[in-house]
Amino acid sequence: MRDAPSSFAPLARQLLPAVVNISTTQTLQARANRPDAPELPQAPPGSPFEEFFRDFFNRNRPNGGPGGPGGGGEQPQRPRRAQSLGSGFVVDASGIVVTNNHVIDGADEINVILQDNTSIRAELLGTDPRTDIAVLRIKTDKPLHAVQFGDSDTAQVGDWVLAIGNPFGLGGTVTAGIVSARGRDIRQGLYDDFIQTDAAINRGNSGGPLFNLDGKVVGINTAIYSPTGGSIGIGFAVPSDTATSVVDQLRQFGETRRGWLGVKIQSVNEETAEALGIKENTGALVASISPSSPAATAGLQTGDVVMKFDGKDVTTMRGLPRLVAQAPIGKTVDIELLRKNERLTKQVVIGRLAEDGDKPEAAEPKDEKREVAPTGDVRQVIGLKLTPLTDDLRKKHGFDRKAKGILIVEIDPQSAAAKKNVRAGDLIVEAAQEPVATVADVQKAVDKVRKAGRKAILLRVEDAKGDLRFIAVPLS
Repeated sequence: MRDAPSSFAPLARQLLPAVVNISTTQTLQARANRPDAPELPQAPPGSPFEEFFRDFFNRNRPNGGPGGPGGGGEQPQRPRRAQSLGSGFVVDASGIVVTNNHVIDGADEINVILQDNTSIRAELLGTDPRTDIAVLRIKTDKPLHAVQFGDSDTAQVGDWVLAIGNPFGLGGTVTAGIVSARGRDIRQGLYDDFIQTDAAINRGNSGGPLFNLDGKVVGINTAIYSPTGGSIGIGFAVPSDTATSVVDQLRQFGETRRGWLGVKIQSVNEETAEALGIKENTGALVASISPSSPAATAGLQTGDVVMKFDGKDVTTMRGLPRLVAQAPIGKTVDIELLRKNERLTKQVVIGRLAEDGDKPEAAEPKDEKREVAPTGDVRQVIGLKLTPLTDDLRKKHGFDRKAKGILIVEIDPQSAAAKKNVRAGDLIVEAAQEPVATVADVQKAVDKVRKAGRKAILLRVEDAKGDLRFIAVPLS
């Protein structure tokens, strides 16, 4: 870590001219007491941010952008012109400005305000809601000072950083702090990989840059965690390594063009790792593969654990979607995977992800109770009452006529399986990564895993919608 300078003043003087204020105006229709009124974004239910999370979307207040300090006071029955303020920074002296998508989202007019208070009408080149990034263009005869993106991968916890922005509409403001944490997932999207900092970030800083001591942008300030709406030293920035490819694509194409593999994946938790015989949080477990996708063409199989992608380690499930998204479309990459304790390498040609395409995650089913009426042989294995799938049961429970597997009739509430994500009405299609056609096949797989000294068995289950997922069920 570099020592703190005796003063940040020289660096601040160098960087301030590149940081701009973003002013937007928008016509708002009546919002209060209307079922069709747009709602402000909320933190996901159950997340640690649900009660206190504040992320700059409060457009119905003066100096909004990342939210302003005032109350609303408008008459809800009458349309009004709302103004909001945020931050941004120049990345090309030709007039290219980067900010947050939510700063300009829905705006009728966008203006960029330079350090000397010159206001310039901006053209929107493109936005990416998934990473909350927007790119603008301005035209002016005034010379513009631009800054460069740095390598956020080199930013270490404890490194000094500077945040510059427009808090509460006050204009260019510099705050200093350190990188508090890396790789934060605040449940705002699939590509969450935020840098956490204690540099003061407040409403209005959103879209502004987070600089290292070399004067390079290592993050775009996007959100804060606060019970009061003001800074308590927990802010989040989109890493530059995520932002650079998005900005380049928005400049070139006006849209993002992300790579696509065509898999749904799951994390490797403690039980799953035990069942697979690998370390916890190693790689990404392939739960299902889209037909005719790049993964299918390359020969990937369900149950594979992706360990490396294009030479980069996949240390967590969430790391794989980011690596795939950043891969150039049409590029052939090596994927190292673990298949039944054997290391393999497959070559895959990266496709393009449709913006409304499948998310590369395994969907978690809702916790629903279903009454299942068994027919024929019913046996209990590791706390699960199982029966063969008949045509009558296929029809009754909505399974496709081609569905195969063993139906879960009931779950012993005192068993270890009851604490896992297993539901009555699901099908077991594989046990210990082997297909099962009879209840006896499931029992044989359990016995084999026990004999190998493992404490959990990996089941692959399917619901009536055809969604597949892996579940590690303890044997005790």
